[in-house]
Amino acid sequence: MYREEQAKPYVIERIVAALTYPTTGIIGVIWLILGWITKSQPRKFTLYHIYQSIFLSLAYVVLDYLIRIIANMFAYVPFVNRLIAQILFWFNMPLLFDYSIVQIFVYSLLIYLTLTAILGRYSYIPFVSDNIKQLLR
Repeated sequence: MYREEQAKPYVIERIVAALTYPTTGIIGVIWLILGWITKSQPRKFTLYHIYQSIFLSLAYVVLDYLIRIIANMFAYVPFVNRLIAQILFWFNMPLLFDYSIVQIFVYSLLIYLTLTAILGRYSYIPFVSDNIKQLLR
């Protein structure tokens, strides 16, 4: 392990890392710009969480658009359009406290990522975290 990875992150780094997730990476980008202006290099902990939040935000948007495009393409196919509509309905219907399955999953993931960042730990999401670690080497 790197010596820097063993060092505890500062409180401000933990706060910035935690705030990047609910703001879809905007706070992290502002932190990177401020670091570029002041000529200071952010530590790996902060970069890890900033890159992960940006990647997850972009992946969510791309996945949402792909699902919409595929659903619209199948809207013109007889019998399949009803199946697709039923699947989308089941995933988006209110389930628990008027939240759908998708919303519960997204909010649970956001809470997990924010809490691990504020505690000064590296969160792990399969495939995503492995690629971010490879990027930071």
